[in-house]
Parts: sequence; structure tokens; C-alpha cells
Amino acid sequence: MDEKLEKALAFSNYMITLHNQSKIFQEQYAQNSIYYTNGNQFTVTKELISFCDTMIRNDHIALILVDDNNIPVNVEDLKSFFKDILNVYFRATNRYLTEYSQIRKQRTVENLVNL
Repeated sequence: MDEKLEKALAFSNYMITLHNQSKIFQEQYAQNSIYYTNGNQFTVTKELISFCDTMIRNDHIALILVDDNNIPVNVEDLKSFFKDILNVYFRATNRYLTEYSQIRKQRTVENLVNL
């Protein structure tokens, strides 16, 4: 096989593997961003964090939210809920950054797969 063709094939394999690893980390991030409380599921997003923060700043103690399954939930201790979702967000985001940083340093398919 021609040397240029071999290099192109190797690069293509590398890019496909990099993309696949990146997708796996994105899916793990999405799973790690879920907060469960009292049988309800909330996907922790910047919007949810911002909304809760706004409600706290406006002196709300409790709040009714709609969870991921479209079920209304009475959050009785908004400050505790807010603290919990912040922890979930930062834990998930830090893990995602750590894992993504590792794949960015790898320059071969074998190293990407062995992470």
C-alpha cells in the first residue's frame, strides 16, 4: 500500500476512535448529571441551577419543580436542593474535563482505546 494512503488510513482511524471516545465521555457526563431525590429525577443543567439560585435570591424557601418525567415536585428545602445539584454539576463536569483531557493527549489509536 502506498505510504500516503497508509498515513491517511491511520489518521482516519485515529479520528474515528477519538470521536467515539468523546461520545462515550459525553454520554457518561449526561448520566453523571442526573440528580435523584425522593423518587424523582432531575437532569442538572445550568438553567436549573440558575433558576434555583434566582428563587433563593428572591427569598423563596420552597419551590415546585417539574422533574424529568414531567411530575410536579414540591422542593421543601430549596437551599439544600440547590447545594445538592451544585455538587452533582461540579462532580460531573470535573470528571468530564479530566477524562476529555486524557484523550486529547493521546496521539495513537492504541493509546485512545487503552484509557
